[in-house]
Amino acid sequence: MKRLAIITFTIPLLLTLSCRNNAQNKEANEKLASIKLPPGFHISYFAQDVENARSITMGAKGTLFVGTRELDKVYALTDSDHDGIADKKYIIASGMNTPNGVAFHNGSLYIAEISKIWRLDDIEDHLANPPKPVLVYDGYPADEHHGWKYIAFGPDGKLYIPVGAPCNICDDNEHDPRYASITRINPDGTGFEVFAKGIRNTVGFTWQPGTNDLWFTDNGRDLLGDDLPPDELNHAPHKDMNFGYPYCHAGYIKDPKYGDRYSCDEFTPPVARLGPHVAALGMKFYTGNMFPAEYKNQVFIAEHGSWNRSTAIGYRITLVRLAGDTAKSYEVFAEGWLKDGSAWGRPVDILQLNDGSLLVSDDKNNAIYRITYTGE
Repeated sequence: MKRLAIITFTIPLLLTLSCRNNAQNKEANEKLASIKLPPGFHISYFAQDVENARSITMGAKGTLFVGTRELDKVYALTDSDHDGIADKKYIIASGMNTPNGVAFHNGSLYIAEISKIWRLDDIEDHLANPPKPVLVYDGYPADEHHGWKYIAFGPDGKLYIPVGAPCNICDDNEHDPRYASITRINPDGTGFEVFAKGIRNTVGFTWQPGTNDLWFTDNGRDLLGDDLPPDELNHAPHKDMNFGYPYCHAGYIKDPKYGDRYSCDEFTPPVARLGPHVAALGMKFYTGNMFPAEYKNQVFIAEHGSWNRSTAIGYRITLVRLAGDTAKSYEVFAEGWLKDGSAWGRPVDILQLNDGSLLVSDDKNNAIYRITYTGE
């Protein structure tokens, strides 16, 4: 287990994000030009050179916090002139064990390591000199397999924290109910409970406007071939629902090893079956006014992309259109990170800004994109 270390900053460690030469800018612009979006939409860089950018969350004063999975760092980005491009980058934490998850609540940034939850208080006023971290919770499994965590605060004020299955396919959750679940705790670390189970590995969830119901993506198991099982978009309107892992996948596929133990009818099926092995991660309901009305309250999903398929798939932003809690369509919204079977970028997480634009993180191209709509 890596030891947490918070760096005390000096001026040289406050980095600008615009020091790129002409060749680098040309290559970056050519990459952006290859992204296909619906008419009237545009994509630009909110920030570049944000290595391994993963989960993103916004502070109350407009600071964008960025977690990482392959590094040990957490970033803070600011756009001081409000032009839609970040101009300063801070490393506010380092020495962490896979700090993928970040969530902001009441002035504090919560950071999820594999087995611990930390809190940095009053962080937006101390980006260049971060406060000493407070340990909130130290009771999650230490397994690295599916151990990285996406975290978010729900409408109930509780912090929701998933625990992935420590394997491709196994029944460890039968012996330890923390595995293959979404859990929640109070902001002070008390009140631990399992909210939903039968979830192989969710790395993205949010709450539906109007209902405050939890929705989440889930990554299907491997080694059943190129086209099985599909990834999932799920809906959990209340506590104690079971979504089938490891016995049943996507609501209809019995697992070859464990499927004879239960019927698929005993579990909650997904609202939408997504592409097989697309690695559906971050998701958000669109609630802004910048995009056309047809996008209001629909679900945007970041698909990180397949690693285990003979023909690569994913590496895109998709859209699930809903009528209430029923999926009406599943379609590509933005694509182009995958070219001739090779990916130059991998979308991870999605965040809506106050102006209605969307931010998208990319841990391969080390960037945060901004998607806007002008109608032109």
